[in-house]
Amino acid sequence: MAIEDPVQCDSPSLAERDGDLKRREGITDESPIRLRMEKFIREQQAEIIRALGEADGTPFRVDTWERSEGGGGTTCVLQDGNVFEKAGVGVSVVYGKLPKPAILKMRADHKSLTGDSVPDSVDFFVAGLSLIVHPRNPMAPTVHLNYRYFETMRPDGSPVAWWFGGGSDLTPAYLFEEDAVHFHKMLKDVCDKHNETFYPRFKKWCDEYFYIKHRNEARGIGGIFFDDLDESTASKEQLFSFIQDALKSFLPSYLPIIEKRKDMSFTPEEKEWQQIRRGRYVEFNLVHDRGTAFGLQTPGARIESVLMSLPATASWKYMFQPKPNSREQQLLDVLTTPREWM
Repeated sequence: MAIEDPVQCDSPSLAERDGDLKRREGITDESPIRLRMEKFIREQQAEIIRALGEADGTPFRVDTWERSEGGGGTTCVLQDGNVFEKAGVGVSVVYGKLPKPAILKMRADHKSLTGDSVPDSVDFFVAGLSLIVHPRNPMAPTVHLNYRYFETMRPDGSPVAWWFGGGSDLTPAYLFEEDAVHFHKMLKDVCDKHNETFYPRFKKWCDEYFYIKHRNEARGIGGIFFDDLDESTASKEQLFSFIQDALKSFLPSYLPIIEKRKDMSFTPEEKEWQQIRRGRYVEFNLVHDRGTAFGLQTPGARIESVLMSLPATASWKYMFQPKPNSREQQLLDVLTTPREWM
């Protein structure tokens, strides 16, 4: 009797193995960090859109999507609201393979990405929450936030390299110093709880990163920014705890500012200045931001989610210069010479 050859089956992908693990055991304190990070950011996304939706009186549109390569996400957007012209809160959970050109580019900042050699591709996982809020009132500041976890792994799923990154920053069109102090104090308190060197280090990093080089000015008044936080900084558990506290501080750092500024009076000229500042925001995101570039270069990227941070409206006036000693010029003075708010 002839014996048929055994059926050759592909081994399950890491995304499939993680999905099976979540179905069988759920996510516990013993689960891999990547699964715990996914659970945490999904919970925070739900809390943030609830709070922002209540502040605006308008519900978010919720789009859930999947990637054929593994993973997926949820993009929540509020447009044309009562308080917010556009607000987006997105969670992305991505499994995939980095091609060799992307590996070579990322190794400039992440030497441990693949070990000593550079293969043709490497499996990776990234999970993060990103948000942007563009208020209607020019007296109310735009805010941006992103916290993420990234790892590359061997075929068996064990990590080769891992790191956390992220931060939060404020971008006003009109400067209210008490708002800047409040926002920075909330971030400093979180940083100091975990490491007193974090705030001065990450504040400086933020000022340097969110800088529009072709304009010679900062995008906003800063906050904190960091990348590459790995075992050289602290243990994985310690850094995950820091990330959780930092993300949880967002609502109390931003909602009190919105409550004070959302109903202030403003002129058409002040609205136009807000649009010009948003133009600067667009310039930074499309020209300099590494996260936007990574998203656009990721195979199978969901472009609507990658470009969620762009404002619904913006303006570019040729050779526009604010009047001397105006509030607009006062903001530019701060943007060209970053200040210490704490």
